[in-house]
Amino acid sequence: MQYQRRKARAVRVGDKWMGGNHPILVQSMITEETRNIQACVEQIIALAKAGCELVRVTTPTLAEAECLEEIGAKVREKHGPVPLTADVHHQGSPIAVEAAKWVDEVRINPGLFVFRKPKNKEEYTEAEHAEEREAIEQSLVPVIEACKKRGIAMRIGVNHGSLAERMLVTFGDTPLGMVESALEYAAICEKHDFFNINISAKASRVPIMIAANRLLAERCGYPLHLGVTEAGDGQYARVKSTAGIATLLAEGIGDTIRVSLAEDPVNEISVCYEILQALGLRRTKTEFIACPSCGRTKFNLPTVLDQVREATKHLTGLDIAVMGCIVNGPGEMADADYGYVGKAGGQITLYRKKEPVKTVPQEKGVEELVSLLKADGVWMDPSPRS
Repeated sequence: MQYQRRKARAVRVGDKWMGGNHPILVQSMITEETRNIQACVEQIIALAKAGCELVRVTTPTLAEAECLEEIGAKVREKHGPVPLTADVHHQGSPIAVEAAKWVDEVRINPGLFVFRKPKNKEEYTEAEHAEEREAIEQSLVPVIEACKKRGIAMRIGVNHGSLAERMLVTFGDTPLGMVESALEYAAICEKHDFFNINISAKASRVPIMIAANRLLAERCGYPLHLGVTEAGDGQYARVKSTAGIATLLAEGIGDTIRVSLAEDPVNEISVCYEILQALGLRRTKTEFIACPSCGRTKFNLPTVLDQVREATKHLTGLDIAVMGCIVNGPGEMADADYGYVGKAGGQITLYRKKEPVKTVPQEKGVEELVSLLKADGVWMDPSPRS
């Protein structure tokens, strides 16, 4: 089954692309303090080696923005190019302009970019809306020009928890308020002939995040970055993030993703790729299909599955099924390329697609599977990293 992916404008960030027909981009954010340049460099490189394709660096002040030059230079020297995003929030115009000199993308938060103290108003007049939009435009235009000068991207990153008071009063604490906030900034970019943008609408509550991105998908053609913010750590954080991200990806919505964990950010990368693999959007490892085991199982399934995985995990793109008995074998291994199916009498049958190839003793099962893969010309020796 192929998901009908939403067609978004292709946007370049460094040597990577998001949107268009490009693969879903995986990104993360370092946790080191930006002024600790060496620690930042090490964490960026660790993320890149783990498969992260775009790394965000917090940039709260001009001092941090000025550190980005050295951070980028050292990353390139020690590892090679890694696309970097400067994460800018409060009163962000001068910070973003400086950061734009050194990174591949500037992220701004519409709720904080032109910060206003709460006025506790119950309503905003059209004149007051116009006044606020004018203030935003004055602050945003220098950033737009800085991005245009170097040909870099801008991410308009809305967070549910930091909407401006004007949006909260006008639209409520709703997904619509998030969307209106993002599109107001996008409209200013368009007015000044700048279209190299992407948008994110994140929330810590999955239904709000899903609703906001569905609205954005209907109302704009820019790439969308997906994530459930402040998801926490451990298993629930992974489940929560998957619930939001995978739901939208399955609808064809989303061009770049991040699983936000309160852990080492390197841990986020494998979860991202597993979400993409589960949906058939990117294949980065062997796909293993296995039954849950029951009283019919003819061998210790967890042990055998580990043995098969260890022998074949480097064969990216193959689907291999490990099934405990003939009942769950040919019928339920779906479209696996190869099957390893338990049989009475201490034997297993190897399958190519749904066709049995040979039956061998269990103790030789993995060895014979490897021999079959070699005979079919799909085997490759594992690399040292595998």
